[in-house]
Amino acid sequence: MSETLLPREVFQKLLDGICAGRFTELAGLYAEDAVVETVFEPVGPRRFEGRAALEERFAQVAALRPVELTAANVVVRETDDPEVIVAEFDYHVRHRATGRTFETANLQVLRVRDGLIVGSRDFHDHLALIVAAGNLPQLVAALEDK
Repeated sequence: MSETLLPREVFQKLLDGICAGRFTELAGLYAEDAVVETVFEPVGPRRFEGRAALEERFAQVAALRPVELTAANVVVRETDDPEVIVAEFDYHVRHRATGRTFETANLQVLRVRDGLIVGSRDFHDHLALIVAAGNLPQLVAALEDK
């Protein structure tokens, strides 16, 4: 019988998979009915419900793979709730198309039950990624169209 992963172990698997570009494997870390909120996403969906939606989202990211990410300064904080952790970390980012490099701060609040992520609130600096890609004019146009 396999041992159920603790929330911090699940987060580490998620972070390792993201940094290694193994996006097609990531949905397996989530429960069938997981809910993920990307709080600072400037356009597009900010909420993904269910593993199938996450598989689709990760497939889109895998197809684009615009950046290389290296995690640094990772701090995982446990909370009064044994299912919930707060992870703070930085990404060292290299944008593949533009060659730009920069750092961006991240925060994730994860709820893990029975070794699977059931909920996540992700606070990533999506604007920094948009700027690095040179896509700020497209973002402004998209926001004006709303």
